[in-house]
Amino acid sequence: MKNTYKTPRNPFRFLFCFAILLLMSSFSFAQNKQIITLENAILLAKKNNSDLKIADTEIEKQMLLKKTAFQVDPLQIQYQGGQFNSEFYDHNITVQQFFPIGTITKSNRQLQEALVNLAERRKALTEYEIEKAVTLSYYQYLYGVSIQKLNDELFTIYNQFLKNAELRFKTGESGSIEVISAKAKVKEIETQKAQLENDLVVYQKQWQFFLQTNENLIPDVNTPLKYTLLKDNKENRIQELVSNFYEQEISVYQKEASTYKAMRTPKVGLGYFAQTIDTKSLFQGFTAGLQIPVFGGVNTTKAKASEMNVLQSQLALDKNTLKLKLQKEMLQNEFEKQQKAVLYYQNEGLNYANQIISTAQKSYANGDMSYWNYISFLNQAIDIKKQNAEALNAYNQSAIALQFPSFTNN
Repeated sequence: MKNTYKTPRNPFRFLFCFAILLLMSSFSFAQNKQIITLENAILLAKKNNSDLKIADTEIEKQMLLKKTAFQVDPLQIQYQGGQFNSEFYDHNITVQQFFPIGTITKSNRQLQEALVNLAERRKALTEYEIEKAVTLSYYQYLYGVSIQKLNDELFTIYNQFLKNAELRFKTGESGSIEVISAKAKVKEIETQKAQLENDLVVYQKQWQFFLQTNENLIPDVNTPLKYTLLKDNKENRIQELVSNFYEQEISVYQKEASTYKAMRTPKVGLGYFAQTIDTKSLFQGFTAGLQIPVFGGVNTTKAKASEMNVLQSQLALDKNTLKLKLQKEMLQNEFEKQQKAVLYYQNEGLNYANQIISTAQKSYANGDMSYWNYISFLNQAIDIKKQNAEALNAYNQSAIALQFPSFTNN
């Protein structure tokens, strides 16, 4: 009888192959990442953003509606049959068309042009908000990367501490508490590393949301972490955008009022008729007439309502101008406060932290410093580095907020 027993495959070989596949997958994922600068990211976001596409459609729609400036009434066709001339049954067909006269066509055209411009001003405000959102998410990602680098630095420091602690324990210079403490800290940092990687994934997803793309894009990590506040002729950009928007809205309501007033003018009508008289045909002629809006109170009321809208838009412009002025003053104060903190850490704080770490490591390795003093100094230096990262993040948030003050249309 033939032996059907098969030798089992080596499980370690399977695990090895699986590990290779994971590494290749991770490498492929990393390779698929594309680095993009902030400037190009803003351009991409503006290209992909749904709100901007809607704004472009609105502009196109208003431009299309410009063709409706000249509006005529529906053609009137009337048939009359019966004994309206004599005892004989006669027929009459009348065709009549009324046309607008006066300034109504001009007013309609001006109103549509104003609506096109208003849609463009609204789009400009949307672009501004997109630029702000992309910039904030860009630097939020860079902040996550900086925290990762700090975590890696801490791992190196504590890993060296662990080696020194193990050596001192072997030589009998210290107890096992130092080794246990160092191992616990190394494990803690390794755990934090995994958490920070998850945070970075979240930051990237937020970033991709604002870009509205499925591409695996990441910010350029070589970008200086400190945001550069632009000081140019666009410093009051939001005030200009808000003023343009409300001034154009005022223009729309003014032209709307003019259009309603123009609707009170008469319309001229021209017509043609053909009929039979005593069943004999064909008798024909022309007619002319006027449509006079005797009861024009509706359009008068609408015109007054549009004039009230003008007043409301002017008040909204004044209110938002004041809000932006006060907001910018508060943002400037916050920025200066955060700037002082960043300058301290850049000029002094980080140097102190590095000196503390270097000196403490040498002293502990040489046996000139106790374990507890070493831990105390190390924690002090690490806190300084963490506070520097947080200060930079707070600075970037305040600088971007100052660069892009918020605007709410309410």
